[in-house]
Amino acid sequence: MGKLLLLLAGLMSLAGCSSIDVDQYRDQQPALDLRTYFNGTLDAHGIFQDRSGEVIKRFHVLIEARWKGDVGTLDEHFTYADGTTQRRIWTVTRHGDGRYTGTAGDVVGEARGEAAGNALRWRYVLALPVDDRVINVDFDDWMFLMDDKVMLNRSVMSKWGLRLGEVTLSFYKRAD
Repeated sequence: MGKLLLLLAGLMSLAGCSSIDVDQYRDQQPALDLRTYFNGTLDAHGIFQDRSGEVIKRFHVLIEARWKGDVGTLDEHFTYADGTTQRRIWTVTRHGDGRYTGTAGDVVGEARGEAAGNALRWRYVLALPVDDRVINVDFDDWMFLMDDKVMLNRSVMSKWGLRLGEVTLSFYKRAD
């Protein structure tokens, strides 16, 4: 039993060492400013893949985004391929030095984000309805601004450190 615990502790410490720091993207262009990119109307197309890679859900998100100073509202309207819909309203606050926080009705506590260069790392816990219950799932989002219209997003979902699946999104900013 002792050897198993040592092995698990070693594996967990290796996983902690492999974490990517958003600061390594500091020199990447174009520079991401959430107040500029998430301002106006955006469309996003995405998929959810389970841990085996199978696509479980496909969806479109219509986002209406506005900022007043350092506080932004992102009103997201999801439409899934099966016809179901969902709405999430984010309130995002810019704190300077590339730091952001955010809240939404189905987010447990506060989301925390760090931006550098063209990248944003956004971490939060989402209360996810599954069958007849709600499960709190950890999200680790990475967003990369490609140009003034397109941003790519990859999110890893996990519970108790175990990977459940991934969400992949492509955002497109409409001309206002």
